[in-house]
Amino acid sequence: MSADSEVAVAEGLVSDEALIERIRRGDKDALACLFERYARVVRAVALRILRDTAEADDLLQEVFLFIHRKSGFFDSSKSSARSWIVQMTYHRAIDRRRYLQSRHFYTRVDLDGAGDVIDPHRQGCEADGFRMDLVGNTTIRGLLGTLTEDQRNTLSLYFFEGFTFDEIAAKLGQSLGNVRHHYYRGLDHLRKTLFPRKLPGSNGCGRK
Repeated sequence: MSADSEVAVAEGLVSDEALIERIRRGDKDALACLFERYARVVRAVALRILRDTAEADDLLQEVFLFIHRKSGFFDSSKSSARSWIVQMTYHRAIDRRRYLQSRHFYTRVDLDGAGDVIDPHRQGCEADGFRMDLVGNTTIRGLLGTLTEDQRNTLSLYFFEGFTFDEIAAKLGQSLGNVRHHYYRGLDHLRKTLFPRKLPGSNGCGRK
């Protein structure tokens, strides 16, 4: 990589897609730059799902090792580099958690669903009421079309792009409180659409 190219990469002038193409050609500096851009996002997604810092760190290394070895798998006509990286992280984390569960790594039985990517600060039954692994990504994307624009943008950025609430607020130009409101109202709408009927004798939280 030339000195000018190094400056361009350092200043973020090179797109993620261009970095992946450089990685495919064996450019280690491009891999380091992509890691710097996405390490925090990848680790955050992994940690939401795996709920273990050591496992999240291991998955972070695994994801970028895969990018280093298999960057040729990326197809820019099908998705952005960010979406590809986040979705790869999501699916690998789910696979890893299922393996860990089979080895009784977790003691909590409520970690069966991928819906635990919901904000861990959310308490109570609502945080556990919508599990994304019950439906496919295609179905989820279709359901997002039933939401308001703010709710759809918020949930899409959170689940499919790996943005945090703070990042979503900055991207949409809204307050953090509004973003949280769109997130929870959107989830509530999706939950009611998928599961419109409560179990008899239940208050919706699994308790009578």
